[in-house]
This record gives sequence, structure tokens and C-alpha cells, in this order.
Amino acid sequence: MCQIVRGCKQPPTVLAAQDDGSKTGIPTRPLGKTGVRVSIICLGGWHIGRAGKESGEDDAIQIMHRALDDGVTFWDNAWDYHDGYAEELMGKALKGRRDRVILMTKNCERDYEGSKKNLDDSLRRLGTDRIDLWQFHEMVYDNDPDWVFEKGGFKAAMEAVKAGKVRFVGFTGHKDPLIHLKMLARLEEFRKHATDLKDYEWASAQMPINLMDAHYRSFQKQVVPECLKRGVGVIGMKGLAGGHPKGRIPEKGLATAVECRRFALSLPIASLVCGMISMKDLEQDVGVARNFKPLNESDQSALLARVRDQATDGRHELFKSSKAYDGPHHRKQHGFDVEVSA
Repeated sequence: MCQIVRGCKQPPTVLAAQDDGSKTGIPTRPLGKTGVRVSIICLGGWHIGRAGKESGEDDAIQIMHRALDDGVTFWDNAWDYHDGYAEELMGKALKGRRDRVILMTKNCERDYEGSKKNLDDSLRRLGTDRIDLWQFHEMVYDNDPDWVFEKGGFKAAMEAVKAGKVRFVGFTGHKDPLIHLKMLARLEEFRKHATDLKDYEWASAQMPINLMDAHYRSFQKQVVPECLKRGVGVIGMKGLAGGHPKGRIPEKGLATAVECRRFALSLPIASLVCGMISMKDLEQDVGVARNFKPLNESDQSALLARVRDQATDGRHELFKSSKAYDGPHHRKQHGFDVEVSA
């Protein structure tokens, strides 16, 4: 394990802290230093919104309720997913069940007023008075970390925490490990001038975690070790490399979805966001998560070697090198055309 995650000098405590799931149905791990434990797989909000549109709301809500009953207690969403529909749909599923869920959604703005409005919208859509984890969404442009602090987004987040509307604050991104590292560094700089935030740290950082990532602009090699040093909880996403209904890695026959899930969960992450658009998807991912045991180094190395030739040039991780996978809201925010082809 330490051989694969560069900078790790001892067995990652986040894996050692995983429980057996006997009480919850699915193992849980600590989310950084928050004191909160999350299920090792997380229900993906974008995909559940897609399920609602394609299969109907009743089916999508049934998937969410089944996931919760099976122990998937960590739920993901974002203000811009399906223009707010994903949050509205999840809000319907949360009725009468809110206290059973660690609820995460994302702020798509960088400025003070926009961030406040995003939060109010999300609270209303989700039908709740609090968000457990509120993350700055899509840190994918080099100046995003600067904007979050200079335009007041971070100030709005801290006010939301003090008001009890948000418990923890983190950030996400899929483009470049250097932007994640800049987000960590910018907060460190900000703390020097904010005495009331002397010991404050990001609760989480969400990033691509998959077999391909190990070989190309690698978050797991460059960012994960830095998060572990700071006690920042790592949330994995794009475990199948996205870009295809089945995921690019399984679609190309390089590894099965189950192998991809097992590899990602063998890294020192708190949870892996999984896109579930059918009950079959849910059953597959729950099956991987129940009684999960990390792959040994030999098995991990074999999987990494299998994908290496198609991974090192980034052909299957275009979300790292193309604007085509940046959200339309964020492209517009930066003055780029909303419609961009790969």
C-alpha cells in the first residue's frame, strides 16, 4: 500500500480505522479529523438525478431508500446537478430519513453573495436546515483557489458553519492535482491572517481515484499524501474513469467495475462516490463494500500494470485535460463557451 501511495511511511490509519460494518451493514471510515464516520461507498447525486429522469422518480427514490437500508449513509449532491433537480429529488427521498444520512452537497459559486444563495437554494431543495459537508465544487481552473478566498466564498462558508447551517467544509475537483495542492496551501496562507481559524483545516478533498489516475496527473500520488498529513478526509470519485455509462475502464475491457471499486477502496480514502442509476448498480457496489478487505500490494500492482499502456497518455481521463467535462456553470463562470467538445 505505502509503495503505491507516494509519501506514505506507515500503513494509512484511515484503512486501519475501518470497522467491519457489522452494526451498519457497510464498513465505515473516519472523514479526516471531523470525528464523523462515513460509509465507504457514497451515493452519487448526479447519477441519481439521471435515474430520476430516465426511470422515473419513484424508481430513483426506491434506490435511495434501499441504499440507506443497506448501509449507504453518505449521500452526495451539488447545487448544479441537473439544474437543481438532483437535489430536489434527493430531498423527497430524505423526508423522514434525514437524521440517518451524512448529507453532502456542493457550492458552485466563488463569491460571497453567490455562495450564500447556493446554500439557501440547496437547503430548500433538500428539505433540510443543515448540510453536513458543503464542498466548493469543481476547483478545475488555476485561479479557482484564489477566487474562493478573494471573492468571499470562504467567508460565506465560515459564516454558514457559525450559523449551524453547515457542519464541515471541503472542496472538489477533477482537473489537476496542482489545483488541489493550491487549495490546501491557500487555506494555510489564509490562516496566518485569521486568528480565529488558527487550527482550521479543510474537512475533505474530493478527487478522481481510479486505476488510470495512478499513471497520469495522479491525485492518489500527489494529493492523497498531503491530505493524510493534514488530516483532510479524501473522497474518491470517477472510480470507473467516467465518460461512458459503464465507465471507461470497464467499457474498454481493461478491468471490471468490481475490480475498479476494490482498487479504489484499497487506497486510504474515507469514501468512494459511486454512480448508481439502477438497483443492479446498487447491489453490485454494496456487494463490494460489505465485509470489504483491501487488496494486497501484489494484486494492486497487477491491476496497475494491466492498464498502464492505455493510462499513461490520459486518453481515458479527458476530464483532466479537456474543458468538455467541466460543468457548464463553471465554464460560463470563467468566460468560456458553455458547449465545449472533447
